[in-house]
Amino acid sequence: MQPLLGVALILAVANLLLLAGPARWLDGRRGAFAQLLFDLLGWGAFLYFGGGVTNPAAALLLPVVAVGASILPARQAWALAAVAVGIYAALWEFHHPVQLADAATAMQWHLAGMWLSFSLAAAIVVWFIVRLNAELTKGEAALAEARAARARDAYVVGLGNLAAGAAHRLGTPLGTLRILTGELLRRKELDAEVREDLGVMREQLEHCREILNSLTREAGRQRAEGGGAECAGSWLHETAVRWQRLRPEAGLRLDIAPELSALSLVADASLAEALQNLIDNAANANAAAGRAGAAVEVRAVPDGGMLRIEVLDRGPGIDDARLEAARHAPLGSHAEGMGVGLMLAHAAVEHHGGRLAFLARPGGGTIARVAVPLRPS
Repeated sequence: MQPLLGVALILAVANLLLLAGPARWLDGRRGAFAQLLFDLLGWGAFLYFGGGVTNPAAALLLPVVAVGASILPARQAWALAAVAVGIYAALWEFHHPVQLADAATAMQWHLAGMWLSFSLAAAIVVWFIVRLNAELTKGEAALAEARAARARDAYVVGLGNLAAGAAHRLGTPLGTLRILTGELLRRKELDAEVREDLGVMREQLEHCREILNSLTREAGRQRAEGGGAECAGSWLHETAVRWQRLRPEAGLRLDIAPELSALSLVADASLAEALQNLIDNAANANAAAGRAGAAVEVRAVPDGGMLRIEVLDRGPGIDDARLEAARHAPLGSHAEGMGVGLMLAHAAVEHHGGRLAFLARPGGGTIARVAVPLRPS
């Protein structure tokens, strides 16, 4: 009994060291081979003091070899099998025999031990294979998600190239329109109403020119990982004001928590564009539901180290299937306009280490919730 307890104690200490961390160098395939080899030697020691090959528990050497064959390279798996066969062969000659006076009782215990060993071996193999398949399934899901994200990023890069070319080509017609509106405004015979409309046109053309210039400026900026930090409250206010200038007819209610003036975030132009897309979509949703007069609500609060921004509308809502599809590819042209903009919003928020989610709003409508990391100023 003492040698058996000693072997059990050594195996227990080894497992505790693995769980506690000091033996973490045994990670990886080489570590797995060392652990399985240690298990084989430990079980061989048990059998040495328990009758050798006459002990039906010798069959439990096989599950260790099966586990090794499923996770180890071929050379290590064959080496583990060779060690198991060597231990089994050595136990023929070298072991402490178990003496039972009653031969009938000995045979009964031997048969019971064979059944128990078979049951344990089957349970161990099935348990391990089920766990291995579960990990493989999770790995395949993560790989599929990574491939989808890569395809989406490639699409976003293509859109960026098209946007740069479009910005270059649009400069000339926009300049022509600015000149024409300026000439028309100088005509004294125009009545006040037409002059007011031309003023609005001139203002919108200036906004378009500013957007094209910002595309050129932002093209050479660093990505968000290396960008500068901005005050969260000021960034939100400026982003909302820029959107309001583009759609002065739409209402906007901005609620920024005072604590955000003492916090900052790292954001490039893509995150501002994502937020403006969400606000624009909310305004379109209000109009689609016949509530064009309803203001889009934007709320921003700190939430456990994250900046949580909620854009609320009173529109008809968006079904889950379309939202999931928009994460990976544009939905095509349709009346609601939730296509490329929503995909770009997902890409920009995830690029900044955040998440974008959509929730049903009580009383009707949708809540677009953005969460991006904050840091103290």
